[in-house]
Amino acid sequence: MEPFRYRHRVTYADCTVGNHIYYSRYLDLLEAARGEWFRSMGKCFDEWHHGQGLIFPVLEVQLKYRSPARYDELLTIEVWVLEARGVRLNVGYRVVGSEGQVRVEGYTHHVCTNLEDKPRRLPAELLSALGIPAAGPRNSEP
Repeated sequence: MEPFRYRHRVTYADCTVGNHIYYSRYLDLLEAARGEWFRSMGKCFDEWHHGQGLIFPVLEVQLKYRSPARYDELLTIEVWVLEARGVRLNVGYRVVGSEGQVRVEGYTHHVCTNLEDKPRRLPAELLSALGIPAAGPRNSEP
């Protein structure tokens, strides 16, 4: 499966006085990209939350900062599934600069739960949207 691509122009609010994105702001960018990725598959997070009573809290995050992104740069944030199995959804990311330089790479590990924090298997509908057979695991990288 090709990675989903989300575009973001670096704003002044994203940056430090040194004119590069403040390190924690990358988590906001990944969240925005992940939200659009879900939306591109047919349902936004709110529809999973209110429609099916499911949430996907983050269990773990790792980011590797490769090079700084600067104010007004147009970034492409690539999003793809690393693993979708049982209650786990692990997502990979790559933030690419306007000239093709990798700015940040990383992942988030999620668990699917109901609103009472009880783990729930990933819905067959979501697995289907990810292109994964409901019965089998998937490990991949673009």
